[in-house]
Amino acid sequence: MEKNFKRTLVTCALPYANGPVHIGHLAGVYVPADIYVRYLRLRGEDVLYVCGSDEHGVPITIKAKQQNCTPQDIVDKYHRIIKDSFTGLGINFDIYGRTSSDVHDRNASQFFRKLYDEGKFVTRESEQYYDPEAKTFLADRYIVGTCPKCGAEGAYGDQCEKCGSTLSPEELINPKSKLSGAEPVKKKTSHWYLPLDQYEKWLGEWILDGHKEWRSNVYGQVKSWLDGGLQPRAVSRDLDWGVPVPVEGAEGKVLYVWFDAPIGYVSNTQELLPQSWEKWWKSEDTKLVHFIGKDNIVFHCIVFPSMLKAYGDGYILPENVPANEFLNLEGDKISTSRNWAVWAHEYLQDFPGKQDVMRYVLTANAPETKDNDFSWKDFQTRNNSELVAIFGNFVNRAVVLTHKYFEGKVPACGELQDVDRETLAQIPELKASMERNLDNYHFREALKDAMAIARLGNKYISDTEPWKVAKTDMARTATILNVSLQICADLAIAFEPFTPFAAEKLRKMLGVCICAGIDHRKGEQETVNTYKQGEGCALHTVSSAEVPADARTSCPGADGCTCLSWDLLGTDNILPEGHQLAQAELLFAKIEDDAIDAQLARLDAIRAEREAAAKAEAAKQVAPQKEECSFEEFEKMDIRTATVLEAVKVPKTDKLLKLTIDTGIDKRTIVSGIAEYYAPEDMLGKQICILANLKPRTIRGIESHGMILMARQGDGKMRFITPQEVLANGAQIG
Repeated sequence: MEKNFKRTLVTCALPYANGPVHIGHLAGVYVPADIYVRYLRLRGEDVLYVCGSDEHGVPITIKAKQQNCTPQDIVDKYHRIIKDSFTGLGINFDIYGRTSSDVHDRNASQFFRKLYDEGKFVTRESEQYYDPEAKTFLADRYIVGTCPKCGAEGAYGDQCEKCGSTLSPEELINPKSKLSGAEPVKKKTSHWYLPLDQYEKWLGEWILDGHKEWRSNVYGQVKSWLDGGLQPRAVSRDLDWGVPVPVEGAEGKVLYVWFDAPIGYVSNTQELLPQSWEKWWKSEDTKLVHFIGKDNIVFHCIVFPSMLKAYGDGYILPENVPANEFLNLEGDKISTSRNWAVWAHEYLQDFPGKQDVMRYVLTANAPETKDNDFSWKDFQTRNNSELVAIFGNFVNRAVVLTHKYFEGKVPACGELQDVDRETLAQIPELKASMERNLDNYHFREALKDAMAIARLGNKYISDTEPWKVAKTDMARTATILNVSLQICADLAIAFEPFTPFAAEKLRKMLGVCICAGIDHRKGEQETVNTYKQGEGCALHTVSSAEVPADARTSCPGADGCTCLSWDLLGTDNILPEGHQLAQAELLFAKIEDDAIDAQLARLDAIRAEREAAAKAEAAKQVAPQKEECSFEEFEKMDIRTATVLEAVKVPKTDKLLKLTIDTGIDKRTIVSGIAEYYAPEDMLGKQICILANLKPRTIRGIESHGMILMARQGDGKMRFITPQEVLANGAQIG
């Protein structure tokens, strides 16, 4: 039996402040979380929405070294970019904090110290990789090499970005330090570990027995970890950037980022609500939901809960951890290191006013159960064929026709016909489906339900044709437009979680506002009305103790203000007869081919640059030296100069050339696989080097007497060897 909670705490995975956020982050974590929060607030529920920048850890220091600046410079820069990107996309956290804040520094230190004093850690001496040239211990991300799983070069010590495998530095082939390029060596160091193995039984009972409703990817990954047996995990690291370990003898050590970062959820809540934060973290009446990507499942379902269990003091555990899979871009894995991404801040610059389009497309294509793909053509099609042609088209026709025939006032609803009743009857059913999907974190399906209402309205107004009916029956026209406008009001509610900017624009056209939930962004002073959209609907600030139960979905503003809430979705007569509408404006605009072509051209340039770099790197790769041979064995090879007299392609082959050459000894034929590098005419008159005494061999019916000496690069490029100066044919080499 599901418990009834008084409030919901929603957290989002803290993004690393070493770069901007991209569409993979948005689709995996932040857009679905924002949809969920907006939905709960529409229902008048008390929700706290918490996130912030993760500003410690190795990626920060790597970026700082790359840009020759301090880690603080990096986090200051990207914290601002990330925060502005979220705001630009309508992702409005109650607090977007920082793990470099004083509040978090004190909180994380106190958290470690309590566990340390209570003997909850174990101390271990281990050998870790050390850079003898940079004279520093190397975190996993500072070590790169060849992936043992897929053979990709440049795999990190903790993960291969190409195949996605989780790795350890010991598994890498030919590991190198990312700092100096030196081969790392093992050196002894001591660290504190959280003994996760001691929490295995408890974790199994809590999750495997108690939360079988969790998504299969989350439940399955947790089960796999537990079945494999948990091992103690280090909570400290040899670094100079992070929260210092607050015990004696820990100089040069900081809290490991995975231990440090999740405490940031608590720290950010404390920073916003210093007097009342505990009701969000220590009350059984609070429902905690973590929105994360699948790469964070272990930290939020095993590590952080074990930390809270070890700490005690009444901390609650998550009721759900909806984790999405990964989003690819144009068929290729998104990679920040390869710049293969659509960056949120650049999107907002390139497509001003189209925040909702990205939110819509990422939700419609959300990787909820498996990895999914984003393509710019699909982005354009969904905007033009769905948002513009269905949702926007319906609203525009309904509002424009109301102004044309009824001076912009909601007309009277006369007797309903079957088409009216059948259309309106479907909306409560779609609302119920939306609720089931949103309550169970199926946001893609919930969006289909919302769009189904828009499709319903668009079909209704097309089928009833009020512009034709108006020629003979104005009363019937009034009823059709009344029904259409009621559906528009439904859409203003249904699309608020998904496309909040369009929903706001629609409410402005309808002359209504929306009242939902409590706004915690003012800290201890909480605001009843989160979204003030309509004219004359005044916000007022009260303390949380003063918020009456019925105030959360009622308007505290002026008389006559029509306010929308989730409860009104699918009900009759949301907009009263005679209600004045504002002028119509387009909700969405078409996206033309040139805007999409520009994005595809950018990706093509990145792909070409990447391929060129890969070829250049491959060209540097040197094949391993062959086994030794004696001088006597070498002397057996008769290498001489020769000149090409004739050259023709061998019929029915792509790679073979038949060469007639003058060796100075004789004229002979050699068949060589160089046609992909040289045309026959390129070879005429060229002086080459050959192995003259190679045993003859028949190739495609042609006796080949000798072998041309060629040099082959790591990228496969081949060139023949020729003397620097022209020599007599038959000159011996060696």
